[in-house]
Amino acid sequence: MEKLYRTMVRIRLCEESLVEPIDSGEIRTPCHLYSGQEAIAVGVCANLERMDYVFGAHRSHGHFLAKGGCMKALVAEIFCGEAGCSSGRGGSMHLIDPQAGIMGVSPIVASTISLAMGAALASSIKKDKRVTVSFFGDGAVGEGVLYECLNFAALKRLPIVFVCENNYYATHMPIGECRVDSPIYRIAEPFCIESRQADGNDVLQVYETAREAVEKCRGNRGPVFLEYLTYRFRGHVGPDDNIQGMHTDIRPKEEVQEWMKRDPITKFEQYLIDNQVLDKSGLEKIREEVQKEVLEAHLYARQSPSPDGEELTNHVFHQKALL
Repeated sequence: MEKLYRTMVRIRLCEESLVEPIDSGEIRTPCHLYSGQEAIAVGVCANLERMDYVFGAHRSHGHFLAKGGCMKALVAEIFCGEAGCSSGRGGSMHLIDPQAGIMGVSPIVASTISLAMGAALASSIKKDKRVTVSFFGDGAVGEGVLYECLNFAALKRLPIVFVCENNYYATHMPIGECRVDSPIYRIAEPFCIESRQADGNDVLQVYETAREAVEKCRGNRGPVFLEYLTYRFRGHVGPDDNIQGMHTDIRPKEEVQEWMKRDPITKFEQYLIDNQVLDKSGLEKIREEVQKEVLEAHLYARQSPSPDGEELTNHVFHQKALL
């Protein structure tokens, strides 16, 4: 449980550390912060082996860290430094670390779902016992590729867990304005895929539902569809959606404040204290250790040079060795 808490705090403090450099213009890549949704990435990835695959979307800093990606490499990439996980060429929304099983994220809505399905198909053919997790937001439910992948995954019984992080807003549009009143997890039912909905702000509930899903997929009883209800604490992009002085976050303040009371980290802290797993001093010690790690990551990122302009076309095409 301590590891679950530490990983959630690592994500939160890392994300919040980006607010000032984003506001000051030091960070120029668009950043979709994961604050408020930490329990999902942590609860799901805690059930995965390093060999398992994860694919994400535009709001994937949390997935990267929860799956075992290096914080220094993440922050350096966000600063667009050569030492970043994508060599400074991807920024916040193009993260990858194959050694940790992070096979790529992309800002194009639903674009990595089919890639995740392909990875799961490869695992099925090779019988390598890998499980693939595809993370996407509620906005992806409006894309046809998701339904094509659900159908194919069900047909081939692929070892893939579809994880929908429903934070109730597709960019700035409330879910009620783009979807009829029906739980998202039920979209998997016509494909005969086992599906569940759970509280995405309860890391233990996420962990247990994900554990069952991963076990089914590893035992050739996949796929599984999971919908987690959650809420982002920051703007759609950037800390508060200020674009050239114009405030674009249309969410009601009362709604935001109500969800703040359901902070997944605060909720888990109380559980740890009540069950005598950690006391307040233990929680504070973890935060201090993580804060030190975050500061070191920023120092590392700021010392990383920008990619050389002469190497602009490197890493675009596969380079075959000349014989």
